[in-house]
Parts: sequence; C-alpha cells; structure tokens
Amino acid sequence: MVAPSRALLRWQFDLTWSLFEYHLERLDPADFLWEPAGHCWTVRRGPDGGWTPDWADTEPDPVPVPTIGWLTWHIGWWWTVATDHLRGQPPRQRADVEWPGAGEPTVAWLRGLRTEWLGVLDRLTDADLDRTAPFPWQDDAEHTVTHMLGWVNAELMKNAAEIGQLRLLRAAGPGA
Repeated sequence: MVAPSRALLRWQFDLTWSLFEYHLERLDPADFLWEPAGHCWTVRRGPDGGWTPDWADTEPDPVPVPTIGWLTWHIGWWWTVATDHLRGQPPRQRADVEWPGAGEPTVAWLRGLRTEWLGVLDRLTDADLDRTAPFPWQDDAEHTVTHMLGWVNAELMKNAAEIGQLRLLRAAGPGA
C-alpha cells in the first residue's frame, strides 16, 4: 500500500502535470523564444550552436520576464538536479543542463524528465520520505524528502502556469 503522503504527493504531481500537458500539446516552436517584454531572460545560441540561458547569480531588480524557452530550460535544470539528489548522484551544474531547442525537442525532453521522475518516486520507501532533503535547501535538517517532493510539485505548477500565461498572451497578441 502507498503511504498517504506519497499518494497525495503523487496525485498532486499527476494533476499538475495534466495542467502542464494542456499547454505542452499546444506550444508552437515560435512560442519558445517570443520575448513578451523588453527586459526578459531567454536562451540564446552560443558560438558552438548550443543554447545558453540568461542568468545572474544575484536576482536582478526588476526581475526579467522569462521566455517560454528560459522557463522550460529552468524546469529541466531544477528537475534534473532534484532527480540527481534523490538518486544519490552528484547534482549536475547549471551550465551542464542543456536546453534542446524550441518545439518538440524540448517537449520530448520534459516528458522524458517526467518519466525519470516517476521512476525515482516509485522506488522511494516510507523511510526515504523521512530522510533529510539535500535539495533545494542547503544544510537544513528540518526539511525532508517529502518536503522536496512537495516543492517539486509547487515549482512545476508555478512554471506551468507561467508558460501557459505566456502562450495565451502570445496567441492573443497583435496579428493573432
């Protein structure tokens, strides 16, 4: 039998993912790099042909408006790191998480991360849920793996809502 906290977290994740999938299915490749404001963060082609996300180690004020491309890279980054932690592997560095590109490559990447995440979740035991979480908190013995799973759900829901809003704004904009 699934522990109640795990069952609730899984239900919440599945609900969040279904809301996100609604937007993933409707994204057009041009949506990913659409810049909704003059002050925004996006992903940019580097000299090697790869994509580099805009970044600052200290959050700027005002905070830049992210593009869908940047948001999808961001999901991939934090989700990859969370999965690494749960697997007991050294977490990848931000610069090591590459954005696949606009359209289907990124949608497939995110769906693949979901599959990996569910595989990790399915292997967690009740004892695992009570362990101290190594991420996203640093040296904080009060937060458990259960907290981290809740954080992943909340972060995914927030990013999915941002992506959905950007998609809708672009679709409703001039020339729509």
